[in-house]
Amino acid sequence: MPVTLIVGAQWGDEGKGKIVDYLAGGDDVSAVVRAQGGSNAGHTVRNELGEFKLHVVPSGIFRADVDCVIGPGTVVDPDALLAELGELERRGVATARLWLADRAHLVMPWHRMIEELEEELLGDRRIGTTRRGIGPAYADKHARCGLRAGDLLEPAWLAERLELAARLKDPLLAAHGRPRIDQGEARARCEAWAAALRPKIRETTSLLADLLEAGEEVLVEGQLGMMRDVDHGIYPFVTSSAPCAAGLCQGAGVPPTSVARVIGVVKAYSTAVGEGPMVAELRDEVGQRLRDVGNEYGASTGRPRRCGWLDLVALRSSARLDGFTGLAVTRLDILDHFAELRLCTAYRDGGDGGSGGVKLLEAPATAVQERAAPVWETVAGWGRDTSGCRALADLPREARAYLDRIVETMGAPLLLVSVGPARDETIVVEC
Repeated sequence: MPVTLIVGAQWGDEGKGKIVDYLAGGDDVSAVVRAQGGSNAGHTVRNELGEFKLHVVPSGIFRADVDCVIGPGTVVDPDALLAELGELERRGVATARLWLADRAHLVMPWHRMIEELEEELLGDRRIGTTRRGIGPAYADKHARCGLRAGDLLEPAWLAERLELAARLKDPLLAAHGRPRIDQGEARARCEAWAAALRPKIRETTSLLADLLEAGEEVLVEGQLGMMRDVDHGIYPFVTSSAPCAAGLCQGAGVPPTSVARVIGVVKAYSTAVGEGPMVAELRDEVGQRLRDVGNEYGASTGRPRRCGWLDLVALRSSARLDGFTGLAVTRLDILDHFAELRLCTAYRDGGDGGSGGVKLLEAPATAVQERAAPVWETVAGWGRDTSGCRALADLPREARAYLDRIVETMGAPLLLVSVGPARDETIVVEC
């Protein structure tokens, strides 16, 4: 029963979209499942049809013989989904095998209003969300007052859920000068969604179970990364779901006993979007150069990403939580432009950042991270183009040594190295 989990090992934006797209071309892969998150995600895939930025749709959509499932652990803005499907079809990508789990929760218009309100009220302690309603949709899910995709197909039940939503949300919205929920408008919007999405809404757990029982491979695609995990990340600067390996099983609807591989996707340097501590962040011209060379701007929001050198503390913590069986390192080619690199090998709590205090090798609590300083190790860069490399032996010696440090830190073998955005700009070590 072969399930492969594709997990972000850092703050997200590691390049999971390319890795999923690449692996989805395997002969035995029959399905790709997006397990959690919503349209706050941005997975970029480049292929013969051009460059695509996927926000809701799984990155296996470009493989015609693969079922793509938006799983029950996701929260879905139907307008965003329909717009994305329309754009894919317009550009020649078939979406007939795209399925939306009936248990996936819906992002409603009031969720965006509430998220904007919450960020305003938090002031300088805001989370830095995308303001797309993801957090409030998950909050309603766990408060047992959310709406699910399958509800769109049950008008009487849907009317009850909309009435309940208005009863619960109207006092909050009105108290802060926001418009109350217009139940008539909400019902009409849901009717339009139902008409458009009815052929795609289905129970998906049995679909995946049947594939696994037949010996087919299923890829489960995570969103964001361990440092944004609601349970294990830098709380409260986290997403509202669990992008760790265990959370992906839950969100996809596959049993943990079916997992054969857990692939950690590691960007060759550190980036993050949103607020919260990032110990290895560079707030200088080097950080700006990483951003410019790597074009580090959010696929969903266009916001500039915070950039820094590779944080081995974060990677070590992610590896111990997720139990990676293999690694895919991405964007190694961006470091071609730097003669000298640094690694954050530890954090130091107290002292002057270079001596004294407590040396930390595992990611500590948020309050400690906010005051911690990085412990740097300088390593040689390689200063030449790696985008044409197709084997480890083709890489400069310094690049291979850099990859060795990642493998040593995370205790899992190297499977793939991405040296460019295109499918063929990939070194296959083992797959």
